Amino acid sequence: MEKLFKLKEHNTTVKTEVMAGITTFLTMAYILAVNPNMLSASGMDSGAVFTATALASALATFIMAFWANYPIALSAGMGLNAYFAYTVCLGQLQGIDDPWKIALAAVLVEGIIFIILSFFKLRETIVNAIPENLKYGITSGIGLFIAFVGLKGAGVVVSDDSTLVALGNFGRPEVALCLIGILVIAVMNHYNVKGSILWGILITWVLGIIAQLTGWYVVDPDAGATSLIPSLSASSFIPPSISSTFCKFDFAWIGSHVSEFVVIVFSFLFVDMFDTIGTVIGVAEKADLLDEDGNLPRVGRVLMADAIGTVAGSMLGTSTVTSFVESSSGVAEGGKTGLTAMTTGILFLVALFLSPIFLAIPSFATAPALVIVGFFMASSIKKMEFDGDLADAVGGYLAFLMMPLTYSIANGIMFGVLAWFIIKVCTGQLKKIHPVMYIVCALFIIRVITIII
Repeated sequence: MEKLFKLKEHNTTVKTEVMAGITTFLTMAYILAVNPNMLSASGMDSGAVFTATALASALATFIMAFWANYPIALSAGMGLNAYFAYTVCLGQLQGIDDPWKIALAAVLVEGIIFIILSFFKLRETIVNAIPENLKYGITSGIGLFIAFVGLKGAGVVVSDDSTLVALGNFGRPEVALCLIGILVIAVMNHYNVKGSILWGILITWVLGIIAQLTGWYVVDPDAGATSLIPSLSASSFIPPSISSTFCKFDFAWIGSHVSEFVVIVFSFLFVDMFDTIGTVIGVAEKADLLDEDGNLPRVGRVLMADAIGTVAGSMLGTSTVTSFVESSSGVAEGGKTGLTAMTTGILFLVALFLSPIFLAIPSFATAPALVIVGFFMASSIKKMEFDGDLADAVGGYLAFLMMPLTYSIANGIMFGVLAWFIIKVCTGQLKKIHPVMYIVCALFIIRVITIII
């Protein structure tokens, strides 16, 4: 262990690192329930997604552990999975058979591009070219979007012909239990309970089982209300097969829809790019891993672990794999090396044999997790500057505003970037526009043209 992770150099011990890895896993294990639930909306088999998520998380986290030697764990990114399922599959590719196969191809291409960008050290340059206000506006907008997805899935928010949206029926168990779950997680967070999001999901699920046993929750598969009680036979603990998702890419559609596919890939790139950089720097700063100049040693390996994880995830059958900010919980417990990440990766493999439990958890039990994670992401709005440059302020604001209102992460990014660019041009600030942003804007202009045509 000492030779692999240099524990003495980092002033840590095996016990501390293992406990930190367990803590990190507990705080991010909710993704094993949320991701299959979310991606199944696009038509994917939830069992296959569960296995793909666990395997991709373990693989990417092991690369981070052994190659980069950092206490950072990776899994299918929140927000990116929502973009995959709701914006791409149920939005831009609506009406196409198995749209998730095209979306997986986009994730594959994104990962390959990331590997190239990371290899030539261009990724940081691109991230630095994006205005801070846009970054914060996009992050907070994604937070609102995934919270809205959660509330809609639980029936707390419903469609309405007069007002577009309305409040759901509090008499329904799904609505009541979702709201209880949100409060449970919030209270646990107040008391710094480890794994509060996971505990909130499990408590909400158990309350749902009680509601089913008492007759309040009625099982009706035709209405989407499946039994909440998992099958616990010996065979059910065998990890679900990924045969239905493994390397299931559809490149045929791409040939005749190149511009639309480019925008899909770019939106994945745009969100994942600064999300990863921000997460990694934030976790590294908390672990005191930055050098005296504020730089992160071996940052190329960190970014490469993220990129390889994304490619592997797309092949296995899950959305973009990225570094998780929940890794900071393990760092707070003293994790400083790859041994923390290795422990988390091992626990993802162990979780493979608990699929009956994770797959029986309904959407109304995972909805509180989406709302609370959305809350944490939306808090980035506090960092936005509204009194400075108007292009930065309006661009960030429109990105934040349009994501939930148009039910699309891509639309929010597009509105924010184009508004920022146009205002910069009209106010004579051409010299302040980074060359990279010209390329970004050109891609979104192509997207607007394809929408109009």
